[in-house]
Amino acid sequence: MSFARLLVANRGEISVRVIRACRELGIETVAVYSEADANAMHRRLADRSYLLGPAPAAESYLDIGRLVAAIEESGAEAVHPGYGFLSESAAFARAVEAAGAVWVGPPPEAMELMGSKVRAKELARRAAVPTVPGYDGEDESEERLAEEAERIGYPVLVKAAAGGGGRGMRAVGRPEDLAEAVRGARREAEAAFGDGSLFLEKLVENPRHVEVQVIGDKLGNVVHLYERECSIQRRHQKVVEEAPSPALDPDLREAICVAAVRLAREAGYHNAGTVEFLLEGNEFYFLEMNARLQVEHPVTELVTGLDLVHLQLAVAAGEPLPLSQEDITLRGSAVEARVYAEDDAGMPAGGRLLAFSPPEGPGVRNDAGFEAGDEVSLHYDPMLAKLIVYAPDRERSVRRLRRALDDYAVLGVRTNLPLLRRIIGHPAFAAGETTVAFLEEHRLAEPTPEPAPPPEALVLGAAADLAARVSANPFAAGPWRALGAARLRYLAGGEAREVEAGRGGGGTLKLRVEGEEYTVTDLRLRDGSLSAGVNGRPVTGTLAWDGGDLLLSFAGRTYRLARPAPPGVDEAGPGGGDAGRASLTAPMPGTVARVLVAEGEEVEEGRTLLVLEAMKMEQPVAAPHAGVVRKLPYGEGDMVPGGAVLAEVEEAG
Repeated sequence: MSFARLLVANRGEISVRVIRACRELGIETVAVYSEADANAMHRRLADRSYLLGPAPAAESYLDIGRLVAAIEESGAEAVHPGYGFLSESAAFARAVEAAGAVWVGPPPEAMELMGSKVRAKELARRAAVPTVPGYDGEDESEERLAEEAERIGYPVLVKAAAGGGGRGMRAVGRPEDLAEAVRGARREAEAAFGDGSLFLEKLVENPRHVEVQVIGDKLGNVVHLYERECSIQRRHQKVVEEAPSPALDPDLREAICVAAVRLAREAGYHNAGTVEFLLEGNEFYFLEMNARLQVEHPVTELVTGLDLVHLQLAVAAGEPLPLSQEDITLRGSAVEARVYAEDDAGMPAGGRLLAFSPPEGPGVRNDAGFEAGDEVSLHYDPMLAKLIVYAPDRERSVRRLRRALDDYAVLGVRTNLPLLRRIIGHPAFAAGETTVAFLEEHRLAEPTPEPAPPPEALVLGAAADLAARVSANPFAAGPWRALGAARLRYLAGGEAREVEAGRGGGGTLKLRVEGEEYTVTDLRLRDGSLSAGVNGRPVTGTLAWDGGDLLLSFAGRTYRLARPAPPGVDEAGPGGGDAGRASLTAPMPGTVARVLVAEGEEVEEGRTLLVLEAMKMEQPVAAPHAGVVRKLPYGEGDMVPGGAVLAEVEEAG
C-alpha cells in the first residue's frame, strides 16, 4: 500500500473501523475531533489527532476549511470520509484533492451525479435499470406537483432530490395532504442538505429493500459483492441488515447484481458504492446509489471473505482490483443489528456509559465506537455499535444473533436493545418474511412497559447492593461477617419490592424474596460483570450504580432498582400536583421549525402545536389532551435545549 499516513474525516465506530484496518496495513492514522469528542475512542486509537472546533457538527466535522487545515498540518497523504457528514460531498472531495491528498472514495463527478436522485434516475434509465414511475421535472410548484401526483396515482412519495436516510421524505395517501407534505419535506431537505429540491414517486407499498455492493478501480473494472437485505427500518433508517437476502433466487440475484454493475459503469464509478433497489415480488426498481461505504458493509465482508476498507484503499492508491467477478462467491449467512442510544420512542438518548459489554464468541463481531466510561453526545448520530454474526446458514445465524443480543449489556444510557430482541425473536423474521413495514405490521416499535425483575435478578442486585453498604471491600471474601438482619426496599418495574437479608453459615448470605429463600455465595464483580452462586447455581449479570440506584442487566433485560423516596416526599416531582396542566418538553436539543397555534387558542387532543427540527429530522409536538394553550416559550427559529418546555396546555373542563 502506497499511503504512509491517512486522515479519517469522521468519528464513532466507522472511524474506529478504518483506523484498525489501517493498522493492519501499517498505515499511520490521523483522527479529527470536536470539543465534545475530546476523550472519544477514535481519538484514543489514532496515532495523532487534531481538534476541529466546538461540538456542533457545522463548526467541526462539517467545516471543510478546518478539515483541510488538519490534512495539511498532519501531512496526511489520503483521506477516508467514512459515512455520514461529508462522505458524499463532492466539494469536500475536491478540497481534499486540492490539498494534495488522495480521496478514498468515488470521483467527485460520480458523487454529484449520484447525489441527485433525479439525475441518478436518468442515468439508471440510460443503463436499462428499472425505475419507479414518478415525476422529476424542473417545475416543482405545488400546483404542478399536485397535477403529477394525480397522474401517477395515490399513494405517492415526496422525496428530497439530495441526500438520503429518509430525510425530506413524506408518504401521501390523499390529495388534500400533499401541500403540507411538500412544504415539510422541503424544509427538512433544506435543513439537512442545503437543497430543497423535490421529486415524486409512486409509493411502492410494503416492498423489500435490497441493495447491491459494488466496487470499481480506476482502470474501469467493476464487480459486485452480491446483495444485502435492509428491509427492517424505523422512520426510513435501517435497523437490521443481512446478506444474502432470503428473498432472492439465483436468477433474480444475478439480474439485480448485474443491473447494479451496469449502472456503476454507466456512471464512470470507482471505489466502493451501493446501489439500492425496491423489490416487489420478482420485480425490482432502482431507488438510489450511495457513493460511499455503507454502515452495513460488515455482513458483505463476512459472506465474501473480503475486507472492503482494504479494497477501498488499494483502489484509491491506483491499484487494479485484485479479483474478478468469478473470484467472488457467497458463503453462509451474516446478520447485523445496529445498536443505538435511544429511548422507547426511537428518540436519541445521551449520557455516560456506566457499563458497555458487547457479547463475544465464535461467529460474533462487534464494530463499536464507544467503551465503558465514554460520554454519548446528543450532537451526533446515536449509533453506539454494530453487532454482526455469521454462521453457515441463515437459521443458525439467527439463533446466534438471538443469543448474542441476550448477552449484550449497556447501562447508563438507554438503547434499542429491547427492540432488537423483539425483532430477532419474531417468527416472521426467522422465516425471512421482512418488508419495509415490518415494525409497523408486527407492532414491534411500540413502547413496552418497564419489566419487573424476576426473583433471581432481584437477589443478584440486592446482594451486590448490600455488600457495598456493609463492607469497604464488598467483593472480597466474606463481606457478610458484620451483617445483622436487614430489609431492603426497591422500586423496580413500577412495583415496590422487598428483600429480607441476613448472614448465613460459612460466609453465605441468606435472602428472602416473596416468601422464597435464596442462599448467595461467591459474589464477584469485575469490570462491571457480576456473578454469584444462587442456591448452588451460577447466576451472572452486569452491574452499575447510577447515583443511589442500581442498574442491572440480567438475561437480556435491563432493570433499575431504585430506592424509594423518603416518607413525605412527593414522588411526582415538581408540579406533580397540577394534573390539569401538561408540559411538553423537547426530547433533545433542536430548533423550532414551525409554530402552528397561538397562546390562548383552544386545541383538540392530538392537534400538532409545533414542529421541532432535531437530528435533521422534523418531530411534531402534539397536544396530549383537549384544552387551551397557555404558554409557548419559543418561536420559530429558536434553539431549544433538551428537556425544555415547548408548550403548556391546560386541560379543558
